[in-house]
Amino acid sequence: MILSMTGFGRGEGVFEGKKLTIDIKSLNSKSFDLNIKIPLRYKEKEFEIRKLLNDRVLRGKVDCYVNVESLNNASDVNINHDLVQAYMQELKKVADDGPDFEYLKMAIRMPEVISTKSDVLNENEWIFLIELLEETLTKFENFRRTEGEILQQELSRNIRKIESYLSQVEPYEEIRMDGVKERYRKSLNEFDQIDETRFYQEMAYYTEKLDIAEEKVRLTQHLKYYLEVMVDENFNGKKLGFISQEIGREINTLGSKANHAEIQKLVVMMKDDLEKIKEQTLNVL
Repeated sequence: MILSMTGFGRGEGVFEGKKLTIDIKSLNSKSFDLNIKIPLRYKEKEFEIRKLLNDRVLRGKVDCYVNVESLNNASDVNINHDLVQAYMQELKKVADDGPDFEYLKMAIRMPEVISTKSDVLNENEWIFLIELLEETLTKFENFRRTEGEILQQELSRNIRKIESYLSQVEPYEEIRMDGVKERYRKSLNEFDQIDETRFYQEMAYYTEKLDIAEEKVRLTQHLKYYLEVMVDENFNGKKLGFISQEIGREINTLGSKANHAEIQKLVVMMKDDLEKIKEQTLNVL
């Protein structure tokens, strides 16, 4: 079964007045390449988040963004008003000849005047976050599965087209060899004496040299194997890539031995579909 390396998932939830949003998206890559952006309050858990993503995503260029938005109107910044007043009164005692805003500017810089709400991550919030991340990953995997089904249909269609072109080669094979015989015979007719034995030896040599039976058999087997791996094996992208390379080798050899215009045309069409297969295979997990 095919899974696409292209995927997207979004999870949203609310915990104690905070809205948490997680976005995961991926593109194809030869390895696992993770870019993660999380709020400072979750930095201590970054390793666990990375491990979970690695275990579930497996391969691809992956971006994971975690965002936290406060739903309360109250500010996270807290100013200790009593302490500010105390600092201002003490400052005035030292020099009571300036405007109040000057004392305020000095008081506001004093220790413990401004504080923020604690960024310490508690256990309940961490459990909520990890559950939301797993939910997002499930959506991400479902997206990959849906994309994979479409990709599998395209790959199957292109493999079948190559099989169809290969079946059209056979009618030209006998005509091709007859043409070789005729050209060779015409060349020999320019000479006064013809050694018939040598003629048939040469024809046997060219027949063997231009024979494409083995290439056809191997190509048929590779095409069949590609379809089997695509359906029966999971995480098969790299293996399918190797098989497509073998398919390419047989098509190239077929083209070099073709020696016939119509077979060459069929080989060109096979190569065109093979390029599509190679490009699509790069996106298979």
